[in-house]
This record gives sequence, C-alpha cells and structure tokens, in this order.
Amino acid sequence: MDILIKAAQLFLSLAILVTLHEFGHFLPARFFKTRIEKFYLFFNPWFSLFRFKKVNGVKKTAWLTKESPKEWSEDQNTTEWGIGWLPLGGYVKIAGMIDESMDTEQLKQPAQEWEFRSKKAWQRLIIMVGGVTVNLVLGFIIYIGVIFFWGQTEINPSDLKNGMSVHPYLEKYDLKSGDKVIELEGKEVISIDELNKEILLRNARNLKVLRSDGSTKVIVLPKNIDTELFQAGAMPAFSLRSKANIVKEIVKGSPAEIAELKENDVLLSVNERPLVYFDDLQSSLYAVKGKKATLEVLRGKDTIQIISKVKADGTIGFQTQAKIILDSAAIKTVKYGFGESISVGFRYGSNTLTDYVAQFKFVFTKKGATSLGGFASIGNMFPPVWDWQLFWLNTALLSIILAFMNILPIPALDGGHVVFLLYEMITGKEAPQKVLEYAQYVGIILLLGLMIYANGNDIVRWLF
Repeated sequence: MDILIKAAQLFLSLAILVTLHEFGHFLPARFFKTRIEKFYLFFNPWFSLFRFKKVNGVKKTAWLTKESPKEWSEDQNTTEWGIGWLPLGGYVKIAGMIDESMDTEQLKQPAQEWEFRSKKAWQRLIIMVGGVTVNLVLGFIIYIGVIFFWGQTEINPSDLKNGMSVHPYLEKYDLKSGDKVIELEGKEVISIDELNKEILLRNARNLKVLRSDGSTKVIVLPKNIDTELFQAGAMPAFSLRSKANIVKEIVKGSPAEIAELKENDVLLSVNERPLVYFDDLQSSLYAVKGKKATLEVLRGKDTIQIISKVKADGTIGFQTQAKIILDSAAIKTVKYGFGESISVGFRYGSNTLTDYVAQFKFVFTKKGATSLGGFASIGNMFPPVWDWQLFWLNTALLSIILAFMNILPIPALDGGHVVFLLYEMITGKEAPQKVLEYAQYVGIILLLGLMIYANGNDIVRWLF
C-alpha cells in the first residue's frame, strides 16, 4: 500500500508539472499564430490511451488507438489532445519544428506562414523558453502557497534539552551529539535543515557551539567539508536527537541478515555501550566500521549477543521502527500573512534553485554518479501516507528541477533549441537543417542513456 500511495503522488505531481510545462510552449505558440498539431500528456509510442480532436467542428474521441483515425487528418487546423501510456514526460508537436517525433517530412515542403520555422527568431525563442519559465514560476508560487497555508517550521537550538544529533564523522572536528549549534556565520540558527544546507551547499564554515555543560566554543570547519561529508555519506550532518532501537526491516544479504538479526529485536547495547539515543547506535557502529561489533539484543524474553560485521560506512544493514523524536516542544510553526509569505516563499524558492545547482559539484564524482536515481528514487521523495503539504513541497522542488534540467544546453531539451536560436540571432544565419536533425538524435540517445543508467541504479540498489 505504501508503494501505491507514493506512486499515486508521483503520478499526480508529474501530470501537473508536465501539463503546465507544455502549456508554457502551447500558449506563446498560439499567440504567434503557430499551428499546434498535438498536445500530449506522457509519450505515446505505438499507441495512445486517449485522443480527442475537433474535426471540422465535430468533437471526436478515440481510446487505445495505435494511430490517429484517418478522418482526423482532414482537419489540420485543430490540435489533437491525448494521453500517452509512457509517463516519461509529454510534448507539444509544433508544425515546422524538429522535435522528439523526428517528423521531417513536412520540412521537405516549402515553409508555410503558420509553421514554427517561419516565425522570427525571437518569437521562436519565447516559445522554447515558455515551458521552463512556467516550471520556474510554478515552483515559486507553490512555495509561497505552502508558506501561506501551513507556515514554516523553525527550531530554536537553545530549546533542545538533549542537544543535536551529530554525525560521528564530525567528531574529528570536535563536534559531538548533545552539542547545539546556536550560530552559523554570526547568524542565529533557526532550522536544522537550513543548517545542513548552509554547510553542505552554501559554504558556511564558522559555527558557534553550545556544549551540554553550558560552555561555548567557536569551531571553523575546513573549506572542503562539503566534499568530505558527501564522500563519507555523513548526511544529514545534524538532526534532532531521537530514540529508535527496535529493528523493523533487515536488508537482504546485509551483515545484519548474515548475523541473524531479526525483526522486532530490541537493541540494548553495542560493544557494551548502552543505547540511550539513536545516535549512540550510529556512533558505536561508526567507531568500528570495517570491523566487527557485538550487539546485545532483547529477543522476546531472552537477552542474546550477536556479532556482526560493520560495513565501511558504519552500518550493518537494517532499519528501525519509527523514531521517537525528543525535544518535539522545540519545533514551532511560524505563520505568515500573505505579503510576508511572498517574501519568505520567494527566498525559499531561490535557495532551492541555488542549492540544486550547487549540488551538481557532487554528481561528477564516483559516489555522485552511483547515487543518481530514477523514478523509484523520485517516488521515495514522497511519504507513504498522503500529506498535502509534503506533496506540494515535493512538487515545487520537482518543478524547479525540471526548469533547470530543461534549460541545460543539451540537444532534444529546450536548452538545446535555445542554443541554436541564440546562434541564429547572433550570426543572422540559421543552423543547417541536417545539423538540427543530428543534434536531436544525439540528444535523444544521451537522454535515454542517462535514463537507463539512473533507473538501473535504482534496480541495483533494490537487488543488492
């Protein structure tokens, strides 16, 4: 059931984003009197789930058809609307344009005034950036709406009686669980999520830390701490302290399964260190990574010992039941009026965009490449229960991601078309038709390869 709920949220989110993105192309194309032959949600290779079109003023529909009914070709002045079966995107087929359909037959004929290729370069540019513009604006609007309706969560570190949970990797820099980071670059910390982003993506390095004994210390992290944390898998670096010591799920083929750890086992200690907090478990295992650990476990009424190998990342391969978050009273929701929501939501959207761009520095590493994920990874962004606030936050994030990815100068993406249009506007010469065709082929191959690789990573992670 959890998988179905996640899949439904992903499907709805993509349907919204793809439809509005394509309308971003459709509306300016119609404004400049360019003929739109097809408007499709999702792709329809070989057959379509649904088609709709007005033929000579008469509404016609078709279900599960391999191709458009022949009589529909009699009326070329209206748009065919449809839903494909392959949920990898969508498209608007604009007359006189080389696109994903690779339909070049009409390009062999003399250009018509209603075709894309007959429009001025600046008009074609507006049509091409329309989808990206809509996705970008939509992301900001959603963030503003979420802030207005649900407010924003803030945490005052001084209210954390148990301090923060700190990843054990940071112990080498004199940071440990129980500490409270109260200032970052001289500014008060009001969100642990923002604290992690500031360090990992925004080059913040100066921390003022409040110890459990009441003393304070200023800690300066090294310039490359972002790369260190990423390579070590030490993310998030900071979080709320919690309790979670009941085993829920064992990873297949993991050291935990080999050691015969069982679901519903209660973890009592690791290497004779009692487990009070979840980070006690994390740090105890991390201290012996690559070696073996002795776990004291309560199974039913019996207390037993289990010896397990610890992986290089400080884990043994199991998940715990839902964590009991401590200091929940420190979590506060701040409400904003409409005017304030615009300012806060815009800043939220700006940070999301810049953070997404900043994290590309990790993609071009070995660990980053293997961390790429496909639809399963995207689906796991959504919670196993339907939560409208999280749904819209994830949809806003995906909208901004789609905007950025589509504007990249890759053939077959909007950004690839933009590059050729800018070339034409600067030089006054159109790119040769064959160059546009070959670029489209190259772009499609690259995108399909990336898609196969990313979804392949999901499958490998699921199997192993």
